[in-house]
Parts: sequence; C-alpha cells; structure tokens
Amino acid sequence: MDVTVLHTGPFGVNTLIVPLAGNRVFVVDPASCAFCGDETAVSAYLAQHHLDPAAIVLTHGHFDHVAGLPFLVKTYPNIPLVIHQDDADMIGANSGVLQGNALAQMGFFDFVPSVSNLPEPTGFLEDGRTLAECIGGTAADALADWTVLHTPGHTKGSCCLYNAREKLLVSGDTLFYHSWGRTDLYGGNEHQMRQSLRRLARTVEKDVRVYPGHDYYGFAFGEN
Repeated sequence: MDVTVLHTGPFGVNTLIVPLAGNRVFVVDPASCAFCGDETAVSAYLAQHHLDPAAIVLTHGHFDHVAGLPFLVKTYPNIPLVIHQDDADMIGANSGVLQGNALAQMGFFDFVPSVSNLPEPTGFLEDGRTLAECIGGTAADALADWTVLHTPGHTKGSCCLYNAREKLLVSGDTLFYHSWGRTDLYGGNEHQMRQSLRRLARTVEKDVRVYPGHDYYGFAFGEN
C-alpha cells in the first residue's frame, strides 16, 4: 500500500492520502489553508488523480492539523469527519476559543481565524474499534483493516491508526522518528504520553512502517 504524503499548513503537517479500494481513499489531518497559500493542495491532488475521499480522519485536534477542514468539507460536503471525542471541542463552531488559547501561548495569534468555526465532526474515533465501525459507509470493507488506538499524551484525544495486515501505523503527533510529541500544550500530559508509548511498544510489530504527523516518515517502528 502506497500512502501519499502532502506537506501542508503552517508547520508542514504530513497530510496523508491513504488508499482503500478502487479509487477510494481517506484523508488524514488536512492542514492546507488560505493563510499558508496552499488551500487547494489536498483537493487538487485528489482531483488530479481521480480519487474519491471516503472520510477525513483527524489524529488529534491541534490547529496545525485541522486548518484544511473548511475548504475540504466545502469541496466534499457529505464527507464523514471523525476525531476522538476527547478532542472534539477543538473543532466545530466554538473551535476558535481553544485554538486561540494554544496559538496565543505560541505567539501565533494571527492564525486564529483559520481555525475558527471549523466543521463539526460527524462521528468519533473509539479505542479498539475499526474505522469501518467508526465511519461506516460504502468503503466500510476496506476501512475494516484500520484499528483505532487511543494514545493520549500529546492531547487528550490523540489517536494512532494501525493496519496490522498492511504493516502501517499512522501515529499523528504521538510518535516521531526517534522522538515523540510535546506535552506542554492544551491537553498534553507527560505521564499519559509515556503510557501511550509503552502501549505502542507492546502492540505494534517492529517492521511496521510509521507515518507521523510531521517530518521523516516511512521508517520501521523498530528503528525507534
């Protein structure tokens, strides 16, 4: 399975285009936005390659991973949008409040309009359930290979997506190459992060390829 990585948004998020069956795909963490001049990056890629997005999946709710939601949902108005319930307040109509607090902490308050009044989730990721169970729809058979692992620490609702058959792990900002996500922003917890990393070490095979939310990707889990 060839996962496509598009670097989008203010911090070069690894937005993933994950193949399913036929021309169906799901999109992970769309960050492209007008503020960064890449608003159409994801939709243009999908159109160029004649791909039909079955869902948008958010690994967590931080501003740099969700800024692409308004344009993508406008382009595909019936597309399912899922996030863990513990991060659900970071998107939706009141998103600007929590996002604004984090952005003020980082001195990046100019970005608040890009993550205000975001689309509401249509469903929720749940630990131990498959994307098929969380999303459903016509691509359910292909989505059944992906299992949700709730891995709090970076945020309360951070999740990884694990496909044991294809040996792939989408780790969001929980796990990076030789590193892991920061825990000093809203929802972060160092103790939970270490618990989540230990869980991944128990669950994920060493030869699984990892696609994190930033930077180097495609490395084997055992390299960490």
